Amino acid sequence: MQTTQIRQFPPEGPSPRPRSGDHHGPPAGRRLHLLALNPTDSVSEGFLPAARALGLDVTLLTDQPAAHRDRHPGLDVVECDVRDHHAVISAVAARPAPDAVFSNSDHLQATTALVADWFGLPAKDWRAALRVKDKAQMRRALAATGHAVRSVELAAGQDPAALTAVPYPCVLKPREGVASEDVVHIADETEFHRRCAEIRTRRPGAALVAEEYLPGALGTLETLGDGDRLHVIGGFRTELSPLPYFIEERLTYEPAHPAPVVAQVLDALAVLGVGFGVCHTEFVVHRGRARIIEVNYRAIGDQCDLLLERLIGIPLFQYVLRVHLGEALPADLGLRTGGAARLDYPLADRAGTLTAAPGAADLTLGDVTLTYRPTRAVGETHPLYGTNRDFLGIVRALGPDQPSVDRAVAGFLARQSWEITP
Repeated sequence: MQTTQIRQFPPEGPSPRPRSGDHHGPPAGRRLHLLALNPTDSVSEGFLPAARALGLDVTLLTDQPAAHRDRHPGLDVVECDVRDHHAVISAVAARPAPDAVFSNSDHLQATTALVADWFGLPAKDWRAALRVKDKAQMRRALAATGHAVRSVELAAGQDPAALTAVPYPCVLKPREGVASEDVVHIADETEFHRRCAEIRTRRPGAALVAEEYLPGALGTLETLGDGDRLHVIGGFRTELSPLPYFIEERLTYEPAHPAPVVAQVLDALAVLGVGFGVCHTEFVVHRGRARIIEVNYRAIGDQCDLLLERLIGIPLFQYVLRVHLGEALPADLGLRTGGAARLDYPLADRAGTLTAAPGAADLTLGDVTLTYRPTRAVGETHPLYGTNRDFLGIVRALGPDQPSVDRAVAGFLARQSWEITP
């Protein structure tokens, strides 16, 4: 694992929940260069507030400047082709020298690592970032270990009929995709050819991967490392929509997966070279064996990270930024245990216009706190995607025990309605 310029936290450490006027961290005047594509809740509600709490001056580099300026008036936003490390290096070099270069985008991890390394700053190993982003490379890296999954790569422009070793049933996905976009279960060769043609109409020139379908219970492992020490900070159990698609419908907090499962996942991450910063790993467990679905070398999204920070009681987003500033993690993060949480994602069940829907809500239901945020505005018209873009909203709730949380979420959802007019 790569580690550079590691410095210890101040002796008193960060406060688990900083109070107004009571911030511990780097001195004011240090500069963070943050790379982003479209605005996300993780950046807007997590990393930018964390940067302010740490007294950092932030420059946001993006290829979508108008969207970020609308969401964050007054933020220093620089237009840049953030997928091109050369363009980013040029843009950063033209401004005051950064103390950290960071991104929470799946698509920008290798670029960010190269840029940070260019300026001699703490960074992920760009090879590891590329290895986990490229699903074919990830499978190759794991193939010689106990984590092998049968898979084949369909190169851009390659005839699907040329592949003779597709492991049916399989899961077909873009080699570098995210958020279940164009991920579909395939039963046989006829369906494989049909789905390849469909995906290529939406993604001309994209390489695809067909992996053996992995049965079992789906979970996530969330980790945070400084290149030397790697902490497990929790995980979730995931419930998906019916096949052939893989849309997340519910995530339930799992403070501690079984130790043998965690050991297998961590071993796979070590093989891949993952260990710096925050990482979200998806895996399945079948007959005691854990196998990797994908590794997202950034914080878990869809507001799970916002819930996780509150649940475990540490300034998670600040810790992530401090690692990228070159500070070592403490041996004990002081994670709070004993709480329960759940996230639900109401889904559109048809194409059409959303004509009625509940608004945002922040509720206290007994011992449970519940937050609802719409993800689609009334009046918007959408097709049925078969992906996470079918989310109508996000419900997140936390409380002292799982039955209380489950009752609160079920009761809230039963009182709501979403109307879609074809």
